[in-house]
Amino acid sequence: QVQLVESGGAPVQAGGSLRLSCSASGYTKGNWCMGWFRQAPGQEREGIAAIFLEREGDNFSGMPRKYYADWVKGRFTISQDEAKNSLYLQMNNLIPDDTGMYYCAAKRSWSTPWYEAARYDYWGQGTQVTVS
Repeated sequence: QVQLVESGGAPVQAGGSLRLSCSASGYTKGNWCMGWFRQAPGQEREGIAAIFLEREGDNFSGMPRKYYADWVKGRFTISQDEAKNSLYLQMNNLIPDDTGMYYCAAKRSWSTPWYEAARYDYWGQGTQVTVS
C-alpha cells in the first residue's frame, strides 16, 4: 500500500517562505505523477503543481516536465530528491491567501490531467500552512 506523509507546514508571516516535504513508500516500479494540492476553509481542493516520476528500485527519478497552476506565478517550485525518495514544494513570498491545508497526492498515470484531484489514487493527511 502506498503511503504519503507531508511535513513542513507552519505559521508564517506574509512575505516569508516554507519548504514542504512529502515522503513516499510502498510504490511499485513504473510511471507515476505526484502533485501538490491545497484546500482553504470553505473552498474546494485545488492543484498547485505536479511532477512526473519513474519508480526505479527504491527511489524515484524525476522527469523533465513540471506543471504549475497559473496563480502560482513563479512563487512556488516543485522538486524531487531521488536519494531521499521525497517530493518538495518550496514556497516563497507567501501571502495570507496561501493559508490552507496542503496535500501530497499520487497517481499511476502520466496521461490524465494533473490538476484534477479526482484522478489521484493516493493522498497524504495534509500539513497546515497559515500565513498572517
